[in-house]
Amino acid sequence: MILYTVFRTLETFLMLLPRPLRKGFFLMLAGIARAVDRKHRRIVRQNMRFAYDGNIDEATIDETTRYCYRNLLLNFLQVMENYRLDTTKLASRVTFENREPVDEALAQGRPIVFISAHFGNWELGATSIALQIVPTVSVHKVLNNPYFDRYLLRSRSRLNMTMAEKKGAVKHLARALKNGGAISLMIDQNINPKEGVVVRFFGKEVTQTSAPAFLARKYDAVVIPVFIHTEDEKRFTVRFEPPVEVPKTGDAEADILAATQAQADVVERIVRAEPKFWFWCHKRWKTKYPEIYER
Repeated sequence: MILYTVFRTLETFLMLLPRPLRKGFFLMLAGIARAVDRKHRRIVRQNMRFAYDGNIDEATIDETTRYCYRNLLLNFLQVMENYRLDTTKLASRVTFENREPVDEALAQGRPIVFISAHFGNWELGATSIALQIVPTVSVHKVLNNPYFDRYLLRSRSRLNMTMAEKKGAVKHLARALKNGGAISLMIDQNINPKEGVVVRFFGKEVTQTSAPAFLARKYDAVVIPVFIHTEDEKRFTVRFEPPVEVPKTGDAEADILAATQAQADVVERIVRAEPKFWFWCHKRWKTKYPEIYER
């Protein structure tokens, strides 16, 4: 409770400042975090060298490491701004590209499964879709601190995102799709093999959630990948990628595996194009290749 009270006091002060000063404060924190957090600096290097088979220079690894911390702290700032700022200010920072598949699905009353990754300003990307295009249901992993947990839920839910607790989330996601609604899921994290399937990412095996493919196949939803991009961290573009088709043959397991692999391929293509924007601090290959994190 004391820590949360200190945080809310600091938040009140920061939100009175012009945004460049708020941003500067969080970038200072990012620099401090990078300096003291040897563990995650090492994970970024392990991930990148493994993903690129060692064919990557130290300058690129260093640049990516710096941006990982920068981007993470800017996402924290975004949570704060989502909680506080007027929705018109948030909306003014974002434009949309290639939204025809989304508009077509909405016109047809067809349910939508948005898939994305921890890439760029993912907090702004997710909330901008819910705020400006269609309300969404997403999965929420409960934080250990109940005060911060409620804060995060408030930050997201006030912008038309309904958050379902991870345990038992499938029934809430299924209900939304059954009613012709939209859900949004992050698919780039390592998960328990019992909760997903094995696909290839950067040519290596990873475990990935099969929920988007499973739910889309069951409820005839369209799967639309979406990522947020920026050149100056002031204006952002939410870009929708072509829909990922989920096959419907007599072999449901094969259909789900094929669609999940296709989703992994989209994420890989986006990350390869702009690697510094992805969250390399996570042990993405831990399940199949735990030895790479022991070096």
